[in-house]
Parts: sequence; C-alpha cells; structure tokens
Amino acid sequence: MSTQLTTLLAVFLFPGGLFALVLGLSLKGLDRRVAARLQGRIGPPLAQPFFDLVKLGFKRTMVPATASQPVFLGAPLVGVVSMLVAVALVPVSGLYSPDPMLGNLIVLLYLLMVPAIVLMIAGSASTSPYGALGFSREMTLMLAYEAPIVLAVLAVALRTGMGQGGVITFSLADIIAYQRSHGMFLLDPVMWPALAAFALFFPANLGIIPFDIPEAETEVLEGPLLEYSGPALGLFKVMSALKAVVVLSLGIALFMPLPFDGIWGLVGWLVQLAVLMEIGVTVVRLSMGRMRIDQAFGFFLKWPLLLAIASVVTVTIVA
Repeated sequence: MSTQLTTLLAVFLFPGGLFALVLGLSLKGLDRRVAARLQGRIGPPLAQPFFDLVKLGFKRTMVPATASQPVFLGAPLVGVVSMLVAVALVPVSGLYSPDPMLGNLIVLLYLLMVPAIVLMIAGSASTSPYGALGFSREMTLMLAYEAPIVLAVLAVALRTGMGQGGVITFSLADIIAYQRSHGMFLLDPVMWPALAAFALFFPANLGIIPFDIPEAETEVLEGPLLEYSGPALGLFKVMSALKAVVVLSLGIALFMPLPFDGIWGLVGWLVQLAVLMEIGVTVVRLSMGRMRIDQAFGFFLKWPLLLAIASVVTVTIVA
C-alpha cells in the first residue's frame, strides 16, 4: 500500500477520521455519565453526544449580521481538519505508526495550538463582546500553558535520544519503541516531573474546569461559541471530541505505551484512554472550581513550568 494511501486512511478512517470521532464522542459520553453517577444523578445515556451532534446537524446556522461570514463559518472547519490530521500522527503502540516524516512531536505541537487559535478567531469574527472576552482569555491561557508542554516534551525527547546514543529525537515512533524496550517513562522517577507537567497541561488544553475560563457559562456565556448554532456549532463539538483523543493519546505515547501488539494493543490503548479520561478529566472537573484568568496564568508560570524545567535539567544531569 502506498504511503499516500496509508496516510489518507489514517486521516479519514483509522486511527483518525471516523474511528477517532466515534471514540471521542464515546469518551465525552462516558465522562458525562460517570460525572452524573458521582454526583448521585442518573445522567444522560452514553450516546448523548451523538444525539446532540445529530440534533445540531438539523438546525439552522445563524450568522450575526455584523460578523465576517467567511471567517465565522470557516473557523470551525479549520479546527476539525487540524485535529483530523493531528490524530493520524499519534502512534498506537504495537498497532499503528505514522510515516516518520509526518509523525513527529514538533508538527503535533503546532497542530494542538490550532483549536485555541480557531476559538480566538471565532470569537473575534462573531463581533460579540462575550466573544472578545473569550478571545482575550483563550490567548492568555494558551501563552501560559504552551511553555510547560514544550519543555515537558523536550524532556521526553532528551531522555529517549540520550538512551539511543545521544541524538535527540522528536519521533513519536522512536519514543514508543524506546519505552517498549526499556520500560515506560511512567515508571521512571527521572520523568515524573515531566509527567506531572503534562498532567497539568491537558485539562487546560481540553478547556475543562478549572481551566474553562474562555467559555465560562456563568460569566461569558460560552464566550467564542455564544453566536454559533446548528452545523457550525456541531463542528466545534467534533473538534473538541477529536482533540480529546489527540491529547490523551499523546500522553499515552509519551509516558505509558503498552508492550502489546495487535488486538490486545488496541484493547489496552482504549482502556488507557477511558481511565485517563475519568481520572484526568471527570474527577478533576468535579473536584475543583473555576480559576480566574490571572490565577490560571500565575499557576502555569509557577508549578507546571517549574516542573518542566526541573525535568529537562534532571534528564540532562542523569544522562
């Protein structure tokens, strides 16, 4: 099978595309269901995110009269396309590995920035004052959490490269192969600061409490998404579901790839995704209150950044 065809299948079918969309919506449904049970409620059915998406597909998209229509409607589409490409770049241990020329961490980190930029553009294009506030908050939050995640990823690249002869590697396939041979970074004390920094990063990147500040319903009424409806809003839901798969899969690839192949590798990966979703998303958002934007900014420049710096320094010293 040609490289081009393999890439297209990865983007549109597996592990991206249709498979990633179903998986992402299922994880969202699991999150809502478990959250309800933890709060003593019955909660929605597991398939509720699918029902919501279908409902939005039959509604009308309303565009504000003062909005820039091409930008307003194009922003969510750009976000979905970026996540379709991103999810195809994350390897699944023992089952799928992207083309080495495509699947590297630098490209993936760039793509993970796109949803935040899309939300900022959407908020600006809507000409809503709440959208403008969401734009400002999203930009501030992104500036805060980007430095820690870059340094945490650098620590992983350093640890892998130095273990292979001193050459830093940003290939996710190489990082997974190294861990399958030498053990997961999850069990390596040297990598625990980087793991902690990444664990603090993904609630912010996924926009959940306590870092759902740009879309705070009780303050800015969904901010950038306030003016969106119908299929356009549905595309943002698709983008969010795909991003959840990308971020959680990236965490698995960086710190805890399983040593299984074939169907057992897939089953293990799915179980890991579900466990991470419940621990890192559901429990976090139920147990904490929303931060103010200044608190979130200060938090990321303090703890995650210090942890990431400590990890880079420690890896360099140990090597």
